[in-house]
Amino acid sequence: MKIGITCYPTYGGSGAVATELGIQLAARGHEIHFISYAQPFRLGHFRERVFFHEVEMEDYPLFEHPPYSLALSVAIHDTASREGLDLVHVHYAIPHATSAWIAREMMATEKDLPIITTLHGTDITLVGLHPSFHRITQFSILRSQGITAVSDYLKEETVRDFAVPGDRIDVIPNFIDTDAWRPDLEPCHRGTLAPGGEKIVMHISNFRPVKRVEDVVAAFARIREKVPARLVMVGDGPDRPRAMEKGEELGVRRDILFLGKHASVNELLACADLFLLPSGGESFGLAALEAMACGAPVVATRAGGLPEVVESGRTGFLLPVGDVEGMGDAGIEILSDPALHGRLAEAGRARAVEYFSADRVVPMYEALYERVIKGCEDE
Repeated sequence: MKIGITCYPTYGGSGAVATELGIQLAARGHEIHFISYAQPFRLGHFRERVFFHEVEMEDYPLFEHPPYSLALSVAIHDTASREGLDLVHVHYAIPHATSAWIAREMMATEKDLPIITTLHGTDITLVGLHPSFHRITQFSILRSQGITAVSDYLKEETVRDFAVPGDRIDVIPNFIDTDAWRPDLEPCHRGTLAPGGEKIVMHISNFRPVKRVEDVVAAFARIREKVPARLVMVGDGPDRPRAMEKGEELGVRRDILFLGKHASVNELLACADLFLLPSGGESFGLAALEAMACGAPVVATRAGGLPEVVESGRTGFLLPVGDVEGMGDAGIEILSDPALHGRLAEAGRARAVEYFSADRVVPMYEALYERVIKGCEDE
């Protein structure tokens, strides 16, 4: 198949999964065309059967905010027409599903262009709910020939808030390449991250308010009272200064490393002894899955789709949102008991391989593509 993929190219779960999907599909013999305003950040080098088409934007004095969604529509149309795409798979509803629908309408006299829309989270739970976007989000989702959500939780949210029939949504979970995300990955940077042999506690996110990074620091401070440890914070965002201030307030700032954004996160996670994710909400929790695949037990919140990824008591522990003391105590228990740590790490790795590997999930997308294409041909 010839497949167009549109996603946000910047750091974030939806872009990471969309890029990995394209890479995996190309490895399985499909021709992949990424269409976005920049090359996806995980598409680092040349790959056979993978192409990138940049959305061209011009600055005109008339436009205070250049209409990217319209430029994207043209780029999808032109790529689909020129390359003979069999379908377009857009990740994140706003504005990608809308732009894809416009492109499909533009192609109506040439061919039928099926659209698959994958819902990832804040496009449904935050952005799409805003009065300025709710109706167009609903419209665009319903005009897609295939709809997927990354968790049962997100499917339920979409059905409830956007009146999308449940039988139209396929739940296809996020996935990772478990050969790339593994515990024994080299080079390991443990000597640099924890030169004194301390335990490594890690957090990875976009540092937005929903990630509750101050809770990360508070939970770590509680752990640090009992266990020699260092906290490694990977990523960047608006709440980074708050996390730094919290570290100063609690007297643990010297034990925290703020590394900023990193492309090779798997190399860092391979060193982690514990992963903290105290989010107020997660549609899936890709970072938790990546940590589990790398053998790091996860302490997270019982929020959103996280219980579908982390099995509390088996691959880590889930606690209520805001329960900093509970998260800290769970971290102490894990890091102080090598046998428990080993059981959680082994079970987490096994769960990642069995349920969330590319080998298991990518064929689910292929089956959906074939079904949607056939459905359009039969109409």
